[in-house]
Amino acid sequence: MDVNVYSRRKDRDSEEEDDLDTRTSERMKSRSFLPRYSADVLHRLQSKGKGGNTMLYMVAGIFAFGIFLTVVNIYELRKVQVDSGPGEKSDSGRRKQHVVCVWGKNQKTGYLKHVYNVFERIGYSIGTDRNVWDVLWSHDYPFKEFESQIRNLQPHQKVNHFPGTGYITNKVNLATSDIWFIPKAFKMPQDKPLLLKYSGEHPQKMWVQKSNNHRGIKIKKISDLDLSSGGTFVQEFVDKPFLIDRRKFDIGIYTTLTSIDPLRVYILDSEVLIRFCPQDYYPFDPENVDKYVVGDDYTPTWQMPSLKNIYEQNAHTHKETISTYLRQHGRNDTKLWDDIRQAIMEVYISKEPNLIGAAKSYKSTRNFFEMVRFDFVVDEDLHIYLMEVNMSPNLSSGHFSQNKLLYEQVVFNLLSLVGVARGVTNSIYQSYTDEINMQVSYKDVQVFTETCMSPKCQRSCEDMECQLCEKCLTFDMRLTLQLAYMEHVDRRNCRRVFPPPMTQTEAKSWQESKDTLYMKSLNTKNKLMHRWFRGKCIMDPSWCQ
Repeated sequence: MDVNVYSRRKDRDSEEEDDLDTRTSERMKSRSFLPRYSADVLHRLQSKGKGGNTMLYMVAGIFAFGIFLTVVNIYELRKVQVDSGPGEKSDSGRRKQHVVCVWGKNQKTGYLKHVYNVFERIGYSIGTDRNVWDVLWSHDYPFKEFESQIRNLQPHQKVNHFPGTGYITNKVNLATSDIWFIPKAFKMPQDKPLLLKYSGEHPQKMWVQKSNNHRGIKIKKISDLDLSSGGTFVQEFVDKPFLIDRRKFDIGIYTTLTSIDPLRVYILDSEVLIRFCPQDYYPFDPENVDKYVVGDDYTPTWQMPSLKNIYEQNAHTHKETISTYLRQHGRNDTKLWDDIRQAIMEVYISKEPNLIGAAKSYKSTRNFFEMVRFDFVVDEDLHIYLMEVNMSPNLSSGHFSQNKLLYEQVVFNLLSLVGVARGVTNSIYQSYTDEINMQVSYKDVQVFTETCMSPKCQRSCEDMECQLCEKCLTFDMRLTLQLAYMEHVDRRNCRRVFPPPMTQTEAKSWQESKDTLYMKSLNTKNKLMHRWFRGKCIMDPSWCQ
């Protein structure tokens, strides 16, 4: 063989070995690798005798060491993932995933399945640490079980109950509130003399005795009632109900409280829960409660002959199904829904002072929201009667699988309204104010420009008309308006009940001197909240309803 050729080949082999050593060194520095060599290179290494064998052993050793490091790296990575748990924080301190803590007894029965489903679909992980969460969803009243956590909430954390809502959901408190659309009731035993006097004046009235557990309801004569039983109340029975296919029914309205002082209340406007009694109302028999009490084994909408075609074949909601039936029979469905909204508003206005008092011991009420269900019955003249308000209403489709869609829409619309389903990552470590401002700035909440530019408002903030102007807004009130703005944007199928909606024409012609009696009775923050929504309605009709 030509010496020059041999020399060049030797040089090339030497260069390949040097290059191999360089690449091997670089891979060793990387700490995680699986070296790969061609069969040609390995063959030449083997052909070099003792030196080649040494190199081969070295490569084999490096290969084995690389596998070892890879296994170690995988183990360490999984250990970090396990140790970090749900809601792991990145280097910036921001949570990679929101965490919800779902709390309730006997969850193995699956009654909270749809709550879990919705939270998982909007990107939440299910937390197991009762001290680490962004949202606490508690089926039961949480203020004792989670007392230390709730008293030390961060601004971004949310709890699905308000302090003091028992003033609304407690059946005794509600029934004895003396509000026009609640059937007259008497608390036992202290109101026994009043009941006997009233029943004597109205001998045709029928009565039921109730307690907070809502069990064992049955029409009885006054002489058969236990008027000494504490914690109960005796309530007038609503006779002559409006019937569909000879059945009595009730209407459940999903209602959400998002704020107190100022008060903001919404309902799910697109859908309601309709439940029919299992048996025909007539011939009436007070001994047969299935004729007049809506229980767990109620008859659903899709089993009612007059409603089945509207609900199933035409794919309408429960609400639109009832509305269609009423219109077909010459009834005013619009007035029915307006009366229901008015009733819900009046309950919250009357109970807000109790809610404010109950919340005084907490740093802020902005962490709280609560969805309840108002249950109404309707008489033959379409007059409404509020029977009860359910805390943590049933969201399980275990009895009727067809209700899955209803319940998951209820939860999703609720979480969207209160900002839990909003596509912005909240953080304990980043500026909560910056995140709010990014979504709605102080410029977005300005209203009544001409008024605010007037000499009166430029000089002073004393007049109510000026207190929404930028120069007069406190930090607290500005944040309140920003949160109200985001609720309106994120409300989906929810609609505001209070402050009451209005048309743009009504907003423009509103005269504060002619405010209704209930408006004049509102506290300052509620008046400002009402005025602000009116200002937004004047600027943009989408804010009117």
